[in-house]
Amino acid sequence: MSLGLETRVREQLLAVVLPGLSAPLVELADIISLNIDGGRIAAVVELSFPAKSAQQAYENALVEVLQSMAGVESVNVQLSWKIKPFAAQQNIKSMENVRNIIAVASGKGGVGKSTTSVNLALALAAEGARVGLLDADIYGPSVQMMLGVPQGQRPKQYGTHYLLPVEAHGVQSMSMGYLVTEETPMVWRGPMATGALQQLLNQTYWQDLDYLIIDMPPGTGDIQLTLSQKVPVSGAVVVTTPQDIALLDAKKGVEMFRKVSVPVLGIVENMAVHICSECGHQEHVFGQGGGERMATTYNVPMLGALPLSLQIREQADCGQPVVAADPNGSAASLYRDVAIGMTVELARRQRLQSNTFPNISISND
Repeated sequence: MSLGLETRVREQLLAVVLPGLSAPLVELADIISLNIDGGRIAAVVELSFPAKSAQQAYENALVEVLQSMAGVESVNVQLSWKIKPFAAQQNIKSMENVRNIIAVASGKGGVGKSTTSVNLALALAAEGARVGLLDADIYGPSVQMMLGVPQGQRPKQYGTHYLLPVEAHGVQSMSMGYLVTEETPMVWRGPMATGALQQLLNQTYWQDLDYLIIDMPPGTGDIQLTLSQKVPVSGAVVVTTPQDIALLDAKKGVEMFRKVSVPVLGIVENMAVHICSECGHQEHVFGQGGGERMATTYNVPMLGALPLSLQIREQADCGQPVVAADPNGSAASLYRDVAIGMTVELARRQRLQSNTFPNISISND
């Protein structure tokens, strides 16, 4: 095998920008093996993010690039993925059995953050990742209802100190809603709520998770501060609507994560457009382009814009989130795109972080 040809093939592969992505393969993958026999090429490529739905399209794109090279007779590319942990903020110790924690936050309530959290978790599971979902809204838990877990179902005990997460739609989940009734008000001061959050997080026996999605309560209060100081958060996603008042509060969320050194993986604009179910007319009820402008201001990715949809609301309310109820529909496709974009940004940052070397200063003392 010619070393020159091998080098050119590697360079070609690593320079490829896969369909729908903006970063080259060198920032997102490793070439596990490369065999060249005359004009025949066989490569195994390992992505740092899950991509079950796009696997065939990605493989075809890589094959097409290599087949365009002079002298190539045949190409075989096998694609897989392996999720790696991202070093958390302030050197906080990683959680056992959890590789990455992603917080889904909003500056204010009512922007669809919990619906987004649930559907992103299901989308990641559909893409081939092992996913958990923690409902951190101690005062107003909603994950139980959205996942369709029956009222009264309780987590099972594991050993003497742990609870097993409740599995629904292929996702491991934990919520205060599993421990109290719908009618039980959580009349707690801040320290009690933050203590409950830490117990839910650390005393749940999560099982080999690639991603733990945390559905945050709205705002920038005690729970958010505890999460940023004591929980190894890999990154955060901020959910907003195009409405000016929502954007104002969402900006505070971005600033909060910046202050505590948690990378913001992107912005999700919810309720971006209403599409009439009768005539198909599109109307921007809450304004237009606010999420895009915010992403540009803070130099973070715009992960996606989701419609104001009766289907999404109804299916969340009845315990059948749209990604599970209609996996081939347009809404589910949007959530999958957001999920892939989120994990791609995390993978890119992880690789950049691992390639960063400290400055070494030598002096004669």
